[in-house]
Amino acid sequence: MNKFPLKESVENSVITGMLNAKKNYTFWTCDELYLSYAPPKFLAIHVAQEIAKLEDSPELFLDATVSDILRCSLPNRSDFRDFMKKKYIIDRTLCLTLDKRFIHKSDNDSISKVIMFLKNGVRNVQQEYLDDIELMCKMLERDNKDETTLDYGIFGFYLDISSSARKNAKERLENIIEAFDKIVSSHKNLKSSFKGGSINKIDKIGEWCIGCYVIEHTI
Repeated sequence: MNKFPLKESVENSVITGMLNAKKNYTFWTCDELYLSYAPPKFLAIHVAQEIAKLEDSPELFLDATVSDILRCSLPNRSDFRDFMKKKYIIDRTLCLTLDKRFIHKSDNDSISKVIMFLKNGVRNVQQEYLDDIELMCKMLERDNKDETTLDYGIFGFYLDISSSARKNAKERLENIIEAFDKIVSSHKNLKSSFKGGSINKIDKIGEWCIGCYVIEHTI
């Protein structure tokens, strides 16, 4: 079984992938700021491409469902329905999932390790984003190490605002992280960290930045 890439390598790939998405979109459209106008999955595809370059690259899945991820991460694969019912989880898709890479003996032996939401045009604390963080927390939290194979979750995002916006990018970013931290702290045995956040200013146009918010176990 192949080694799984280090968390730091995955985080760096998420940041690099989103930066490449920004560079490509600007090159193709000459739009210096609003990557948020890019097509759906634009960020996810660029991030997946970067993760695929890693030496110990995992298996990557776009738009995997919660039920499939739980089926591939719980000790008993048939427990996913009870898990979702107990935690009030409605089935939906996640942007990107990383699984262990190995030679499969069947179509039902995958092992999920990392879950991701990748969002474009994040400017304010919206319920959609809070729901994403809440979902990842519910899927990740555990009392014992062997309760799930999931190691961590990532909410990667691109933030852009015009120069006429009432709040600057720094204040918006701080509000977003604070709101996310509040949710993570309400769940047991979880902690969060943040990578990125450098504010890029375009004179007379606006500001943009890239963030990688990470949720992981404390046990």
